[in-house]
Parts: sequence; C-alpha cells; structure tokens
Amino acid sequence: MEPESLLPLPNATFHILLAVADEDRHGYAILGDIETRTNGQLRLSAGTLYRSIQRMVEQGLIVETEERPDPEFDDERRRYYRITPFGRRVAKAESLRFASLVDQARALGFLTGRK
Repeated sequence: MEPESLLPLPNATFHILLAVADEDRHGYAILGDIETRTNGQLRLSAGTLYRSIQRMVEQGLIVETEERPDPEFDDERRRYYRITPFGRRVAKAESLRFASLVDQARALGFLTGRK
C-alpha cells in the first residue's frame, strides 16, 4: 500500500503518529503529548483515541509494543504503542501535503497579511 492512499489523514491519526514518532507511549501519555503539542487546542476523548489506535494498528501505522518500562514506574494495564516504518512514511507524506497547502496559502497572501 502506498502512503498517499491513506491521505488526507484524520486529524486525530496525524497527531497520534506525531505523539509516538519519537518514543513509545501509552494512551494517557499520547493524550498528554497531543494536548501539549497543540497548546491545549486539541483534546481527544478516550473513545476517539482508542478507536483511532485500533484502526491505526489494523492499517499498520502503529504497533503495540512488547517492551515495558521498569515495573516500578509502570502500570501493567497500560498498552504502549510505537510508530511503524509504514506509519513514518504516511506521516511524512501527510507532512509534505500540509507543507504544500501552506505554500499555496502563503502564495495567496494568507500568511503575510496582504490582500
């Protein structure tokens, strides 16, 4: 499957990919990362998060990891997720799509204050 076949990504999917791009995270940590990255402008419900995660696992964008933090610092009920190489390619394709849109908006003066 080509990454572009999944574009445009649902907003939640793109933010979840960003949240797990640099480290494995459990659901609550994903929610926190998204809230921090968006300065509180995006707050996913637990239902949206876990429905998105289930779909993303089925699409091969992320996987549930077997590795666990030290049990002293972890809750055994948590599930941790990691971006896959395919998920990274999809996130890159979506980022390039966004960059193209920003370039078009800039060319039309939406980012410069002209017009």
